[in-house]
Amino acid sequence: MEEVAVNHVEEIHEKLIHMVGDRVKVKANMGRTRVVERMGTIKTVHPAVFIVEVSERRGRTSRQSYQYVDVLTGTVELFDPETGEHIFTPLGNQLDEH
Repeated sequence: MEEVAVNHVEEIHEKLIHMVGDRVKVKANMGRTRVVERMGTIKTVHPAVFIVEVSERRGRTSRQSYQYVDVLTGTVELFDPETGEHIFTPLGNQLDEH
């Protein structure tokens, strides 16, 4: 997957529309030094959020919703499960590159 440098929520939304059904690794900063990493499948894309279905223990699945703005700011990071590379470059990291 090609990494996309984003600076608009619409760009994230558009790319994720084409990724419905794809597996991704999600790394979410939940605050207070708590970071959650999960593997899942992008299930649906809505105007303000997208849903990732995650396999839990004992064969259960859960659905987690994330906001596009959190991807934009880097609070939620999406990675290609095969290569481990970022799918989107968070806004803060773009500033470091210039």
